[in-house]
Amino acid sequence: MTSEPGATDCFVYITLPGTSAFVTAGRFVLEPGRGGVPVGRFVYGKSYLANPDAVPIDPIDLKLAGTTYRTTALKGVFGALRDAGPDHWGRRVIEKHAGMPQLGEIDYLLYGPDDRAGALGFGLGPKPPAPRREFNKTLNLERLIADADAIIAGEDLPDSPEAGQVEDLMLVGTSMGGARPKAVVEDADGLWLAKFNRGDDKWNHARVEHAMLRLASACGVRTAQSRIERVAGRDVLLVKRFDREMTNHGYLRARMMSGLTILRTEDTLQHRDRWSYVLLAEELRRISRQPKDDAGELFRRMVFNALISNTDDHPRNHAVIASGADWRLSPAYDLTPSVPVSLERRDLAMTSGDMGRYANAQNMLSQCARFHLKTDEAAAIINAMEGRVKASWHDIARREGVTEADCSKISGAFAYPGFRLAPEKAAQA
Repeated sequence: MTSEPGATDCFVYITLPGTSAFVTAGRFVLEPGRGGVPVGRFVYGKSYLANPDAVPIDPIDLKLAGTTYRTTALKGVFGALRDAGPDHWGRRVIEKHAGMPQLGEIDYLLYGPDDRAGALGFGLGPKPPAPRREFNKTLNLERLIADADAIIAGEDLPDSPEAGQVEDLMLVGTSMGGARPKAVVEDADGLWLAKFNRGDDKWNHARVEHAMLRLASACGVRTAQSRIERVAGRDVLLVKRFDREMTNHGYLRARMMSGLTILRTEDTLQHRDRWSYVLLAEELRRISRQPKDDAGELFRRMVFNALISNTDDHPRNHAVIASGADWRLSPAYDLTPSVPVSLERRDLAMTSGDMGRYANAQNMLSQCARFHLKTDEAAAIINAMEGRVKASWHDIARREGVTEADCSKISGAFAYPGFRLAPEKAAQA
């Protein structure tokens, strides 16, 4: 990073399908608008538009054209660009290391790690690649384990960005706040997202999430690959990066857009009216190469989330990816159970039918046609998945190392009574 915080513009780079080197796609400018509302402007470069292999950053809102695109949503940051920025944990790390009290949205893009999601990069020069980052680096898995063991043992480590990054991951629950600590790690098989437990977790979050991915797969849901590693005596969940493909000549990057961007909404309660599985299924018709298959897959994920009481199924936890020119729904990720008090009604984060967010079988059947499913087809999916969850969640959890004590804590999450409650009775409860 070669600039002081406070940048108001940057160049946007992209790796094209089948390549591992960045090319310059365009320029992004963020400036104050009327009433102090930030206005973002993006324009594709002429050389990029002339490239026969060029692909759009966003096939809906940033189509390949010589126009200047503008937005005032999301603090002026286009959704497809924001998806390539750091998450809450990444922002906290950047704020800690930047040493500045105020950072702008472009600063977060510029300071973000090279292993960011998707195929985009950002920098200050018209020619890629983006500057190397001084922190938030991809960590070698063996080095991570060795450094973490040394930190826990109280041994001194060399003063290096990698050591500081590992220390941040180990010292959970301090100045980093409530964000869930994570890092990208590399081994012989490729890149993985490492997710660490927090000290205030009610159960072993890493093992439970790993078990939920296994359970979802057993229910016919297409999921990200995962495994558990022991780091400094602690369980760490590794989730395989599905937006990267390892080759002998470097990593191929898939473009990626979150459900939040696809729905053209924001992650605030004021914009929650567009948080919807039904609307997302409709949008897949415009984006996906196989909209019918992807809509059916989205329906299965919605049902699974209801059956495990995953109330954190917000639009950021859904995505589409494009390894080539075409977009498809990504594998499922971030599947976590919760145990709300109510036994009659639990709500998902996104609308799932005529009764809104109600995690209820009849509610999800009410809009099944929007998922390209007939009522009997949708009912068969629900019945089969409910039976599988009831019959196998405990065995799968125990097989994946979840303790009996933790199984007891999460047992109320699965196929809760309200899932089959008649909607009119739920309204009276």
